[in-house]
Parts: sequence; C-alpha cells; structure tokens
Amino acid sequence: MPNTTESVVAVAETTDPRVYFAAERTLLAWIRTGLSLMGFGFVVARFGLFLQELAIADVKLEVPRYRLSPWVGVTLVLLGVIVNLGAALKHRQTVARLQRNEPILLTKNSLGVITAGVLTLLGLVMVVWLVILSQS
Repeated sequence: MPNTTESVVAVAETTDPRVYFAAERTLLAWIRTGLSLMGFGFVVARFGLFLQELAIADVKLEVPRYRLSPWVGVTLVLLGVIVNLGAALKHRQTVARLQRNEPILLTKNSLGVITAGVLTLLGLVMVVWLVILSQS
C-alpha cells in the first residue's frame, strides 16, 4: 500500500515509445515554464531601471524609486532556474523508473505545486508593495 502522501500511477509497457515521448513533452513544458519565468524576471528587473533612466533624461515624468523591482526580477529568474533544474532531475528520475519497470510516484509536493506556491508568495509581496507605493 502506498504512503498517504503518494499515489502510484500504473506503468504502461516501457517498450511503447509513447510513454517516453510523454515524459519528454512534460520536460519540455517545464523548460518553457522556466524560460518564461526567467524572461519575465529580466523584464521586471530592468523596467525599474528604465523608468529611472527616463527621469534622468529629463522627461516630464515623476518616477518614484523602485527598489523592489530588481529583487522581484532576480527572484523570478532564480525561480526559473530552479524550475528547469527540478524538471531535468524529475525527468531523469522518471525515465530511470520506466526503464526499471517501476511505477511512477506522484507526490503532493510536485514541482507544479511548489512553483505555484512560490509564485503566490511573490505575487502577494508585489501586491503589498504596490499598495504601499500607491499610498506614498
């Protein structure tokens, strides 16, 4: 009987290439997610700098100092790196289990759940920051 925090997925015949293709598609989806996080993090980190440069260029624009945007951007880039690393490790583990004809274990703390949790926390920090910024 599996542990209460894990569930077992029946393994298809490992000679069927569709099983490996499915694992590969999952890896590629996670890589796209990681790259998107890194790209968005770069944009967030550089947007505050762009607004400061506009203010310095004497454009009639009052720009408050955005001290949090570089940190949020770097956090998103790091999260993207962690997602890509986690996806590669999980893919390697999945393929190894398939080759040994072992069942695939799905845990409650999957890469998707962890990523969603970190993005939720980061989103809450950004909401608080925007509320504080709008009141000053």
